[in-house]
Amino acid sequence: MQDLQERVDELKELGLYRRMRVVGGPQGPHVTVDGRDVLLLCSNDYLGLAADHRVREAAAEAALRWGAGCGSSRLVSGNTAVHQELESELAEFKRSEAALLVGSGFLANVGVVGALARAGEVVFSDALNHASLIDGCRLARAETFVYRHCDSEHLEWGLKQAGDRGALIVTDGVFSMDGDIAPLHEIVGLARRYGARVMVDEAHGTGTIGPRGRGAVAAAGLDGQVDVIVGTLGKALGSYGAFVSCSADTAEYLINTVRTLIFSTALPPSAVAAARASLQILRSEPERVQRLADNAALLRQELRRHGQAVPDGVTPIIPLVVGDADAAMAVCEAALERELFAQAIRPPTVPEGTSRLRLTVMASHEPEELRGAAATLAGATKVGKPRQTVREGAARSETLPAA
Repeated sequence: MQDLQERVDELKELGLYRRMRVVGGPQGPHVTVDGRDVLLLCSNDYLGLAADHRVREAAAEAALRWGAGCGSSRLVSGNTAVHQELESELAEFKRSEAALLVGSGFLANVGVVGALARAGEVVFSDALNHASLIDGCRLARAETFVYRHCDSEHLEWGLKQAGDRGALIVTDGVFSMDGDIAPLHEIVGLARRYGARVMVDEAHGTGTIGPRGRGAVAAAGLDGQVDVIVGTLGKALGSYGAFVSCSADTAEYLINTVRTLIFSTALPPSAVAAARASLQILRSEPERVQRLADNAALLRQELRRHGQAVPDGVTPIIPLVVGDADAAMAVCEAALERELFAQAIRPPTVPEGTSRLRLTVMASHEPEELRGAAATLAGATKVGKPRQTVREGAARSETLPAA
C-alpha cells in the first residue's frame, strides 16, 4: 500500500488533499461543523426543505408504512406505488409525458448517456459539464466531442464533422461550479438542424430558476422541446435520488437499457415520500423560489460592495474564485474561524488555477446573515492572497481522455 500513501502525500503537497468534515444537525442556514456553530453557505438545500417538518413527517410515515428499503431493483420487486405516484407528479411538473426515478443524479447521467449514445455515434459534451456527464461519456461506446464552454459555434463545427452519424448533445442547464446557464435556445436549434437529441442536466435548475422553479429548460421557454431532462431530488427538493423526464417512448426505452437503473436497488420509500412532499410544497409556495433569487442577488451585491469580484448571474451559485488551491483552502479555513462555512473547491472539480469558494445561498437565509457573510468573506480572502485567473474551458481537449 506504499504507493497509495505516496499518492496521498502528493495530493497534500499539491494542496488537493480532501477530508470529510462532520456536520451536526439538519441542513439549514446554521449548522455545527466539527463542533463549531457556523453560517452554512455551501449547501445545495436551496429551498430549505431538507429540514421542513412536513418533509420529515412524510419520510417517517413512509418508512413506517413501507419499510426502510425496497429490497431489490425496480424491475424485480422494488417498484412501489409511491415511486409511480412521484413519477406522475414530476412529469406534470416538468411538462413531460413521463418521468423515471433513478437512484442518484450520478447514476442517472452515467446510465442515460450510455443508453442514448451507442457505438458508431457521437456525443457532444460541454467542457464544463458535471463529472457524472463526463463519466457517462467515457463509459458510453460512442465517440465524444467536447465543445468549448457554452460555445455554440464550436458545437456546430463538431456537429458538421459528425456528418450523418447519430448524435446526442449533453449539457448542464445550470453549471454547478459557476452558476451560469447553458445557451439552450441555440443548442436546441442546432439539434434540430443536425438531427441530434438533447439531454439537459437540471440538477441545479430544478427548484431554483424558471417559472415556479421548473428549471432552465422552462426558463428558456423550451417545454417539450428537449428530449431528456435529468433532475435531482437531493438538492432543492431536499431528499435523495434523481429522475429523468422525457417522452413515454423514451421512458420505455430507458427502462430496458439504463444499466444503472436495471442493476440498482430502488430508492427507499422514505426518500421518495420526502421528495414528493417537497415537490408539493414547491408547487404551493412558489414564493420560496423568489426569496431564493432575492437572496442570491443580495449576496452578489454585498460581495461586490466589499470589493469581491463575482460574476453576474441569477442562480444561487456564486463562485468566489481565489486561484491557487492552497490559497483557496486558506480562505476556507479563515472563514470557518469566523463562523462561516463555505467549502473550497479545487482541481479536478474545477480547472487548474480556478480554485474557489463555491458559495450557495438558500431561501431560508436572512438578509442580515448574507450581509454579514459578505463582510466575513472579504476579511477571509485577505488571508489567502487571491489572484486573478482566467477560467478557460477551451483549454480542455476536444476528445475526452480514456477513463
